[in-house]
Amino acid sequence: MKKILLMGNPNTGKSVVFNRLTGANVIISNYPGTTVDFTQGKMRIDEEEMMVIDVPGTYSLDAGDKAEEVAVRMLKGGDIVINVVDATNLEKSLNLTMQLIKKKKPMIIALNFWDETKHKGITIDFQKLEEMLGVPCVPICAVTGEGIKKLTERLKEAKFSKFDYEDKEKWHVIGDIIGQVQELSHHDHTFMERLGDISTIPVFGIPLALVILFFTFKIIRFIGEGLIGYVFEPVFEKLWTPLLLKLSAILGSDGIIHDILIGKLIEGKIDYGQSFGLLTTGLFVPIGAVLPYVFAFYVMLSVLEDCGYLPRLAVLVDGLMHRLGIHGLAIIPMMLGLGCNVPGILSTRILATRRERFIAVTLLSIAVPCAALQAMVVGLMGKHMVYGLGVVYGTLFVVWLVLGILMAHLVSGTSPEIFMEIPPYRRPYLTHLLKKTWIRTKWFIKEAIPFVLLGVFIVNILYTLGIIQFVGKYTAPVISGIFGLPKEAIGALLVGFLRKDVAVGMLAPLALNLKQLIIASIVLTMYFPCIATFSTLVKELGFVDMLKASAIMIAAVLIVGGMLNLIL
Repeated sequence: MKKILLMGNPNTGKSVVFNRLTGANVIISNYPGTTVDFTQGKMRIDEEEMMVIDVPGTYSLDAGDKAEEVAVRMLKGGDIVINVVDATNLEKSLNLTMQLIKKKKPMIIALNFWDETKHKGITIDFQKLEEMLGVPCVPICAVTGEGIKKLTERLKEAKFSKFDYEDKEKWHVIGDIIGQVQELSHHDHTFMERLGDISTIPVFGIPLALVILFFTFKIIRFIGEGLIGYVFEPVFEKLWTPLLLKLSAILGSDGIIHDILIGKLIEGKIDYGQSFGLLTTGLFVPIGAVLPYVFAFYVMLSVLEDCGYLPRLAVLVDGLMHRLGIHGLAIIPMMLGLGCNVPGILSTRILATRRERFIAVTLLSIAVPCAALQAMVVGLMGKHMVYGLGVVYGTLFVVWLVLGILMAHLVSGTSPEIFMEIPPYRRPYLTHLLKKTWIRTKWFIKEAIPFVLLGVFIVNILYTLGIIQFVGKYTAPVISGIFGLPKEAIGALLVGFLRKDVAVGMLAPLALNLKQLIIASIVLTMYFPCIATFSTLVKELGFVDMLKASAIMIAAVLIVGGMLNLIL
């Protein structure tokens, strides 16, 4: 089967072209580095089935980071290259094109963002470009699908380019090509372009970032609470609860089977927060309490991604991030980690050095709570939400900052300057936004529900066998002595390794005071990642660095938990 490689600079729309060609569901965003590993799908042309591979974006064929190493490796096994070029930045894109020509692979050029060239006063004679380079050139707009049919029709015309040049003269040659095929006309700055300019200037950009983040979390809360109050709680209370009460009566309202499926009845009623049965708490936590906030977070994250704000935020915080041993682009993994730590850790591949990835992954695992955990902490704080959440988030931010500064001084290696293309602000397309939100929400449902059910099942078994009580007795010096928590909290810490949202939910029946709720929430966030994050951490860092990161986690949680117990 022939392999078609989609290659181009980061943020040229390769993943959108991939979706168009294969019909696959791939997350696309308006910032570089969305594709940090290759993705493959299939397409059929003239009865011939071909494999299409979305290769990570690269600026050159001299691999500078892990994602670019994958791109260079994939090129060796490809049969045809579709070079996806940003038509609004042709000169820069041709740098990779010229390098691909040297590799003597059958190639076709897709000039993406063709619609935006008209708005920017750019006119490209694509037929002359095709004549000069000796390979087919097709204007496309991948988002709307314009030109995709022509691209597939001309794919069979892909061929070796006979264009030749001296490497040392590459940029002169590119300049000569640009001079012959491109014309620029007067173009007034639009409002979005002016907004894009001031977004990276600290005096305007920092207040703008605070306003955006404030409204982002206000909207997340509005959507999350609305879905819980008007959709999920009524469904559980009015439709699901009567069925469970009938099942409870059939099971005799007591016994091991009843406890595992329904859990404990609280004053003769089902309490979805405290009953802790598979069909009660096990389903309500991921679906009724966490999913609405996760969905709301992913909607807002998709908007920020697709409009192009995140790269500007990366530039804005670059100075601060360098003090932590990483550069501004690391803000994107941190933002993704607020949804789920797993994609956050995977996206650290966009960072150039091992030192940067180690620092970013460790900070993310310790001080960046996922959306599921945050949703449960918000519910746990109840009437103390403003003060309680203020202390929790404030402490985690200080931990993130202090740990980053310490690791910047103690971890050897280099942290290069940020090198990133800033895309223009673009209007998010509703179809892509909903598709991306659905892909991420579906992933959460598939990943969360089995682990939540397993966690609730294990909790019941551990309690029934007296194991939690036994472990609690011997860990009391740490749990009660250092953290000031009741020894029963050890059950939550044990289950936190499976799912932290379930672990936080286990704190509800313990009748903790506000100080204990704050300490427990912070300790659960910091002490160890959930099993899905942990396995990703091993894969990305390797066993030795994972042990180092784990040692930092344990030391940090003992110090921070102990200090909070003394201070609060």
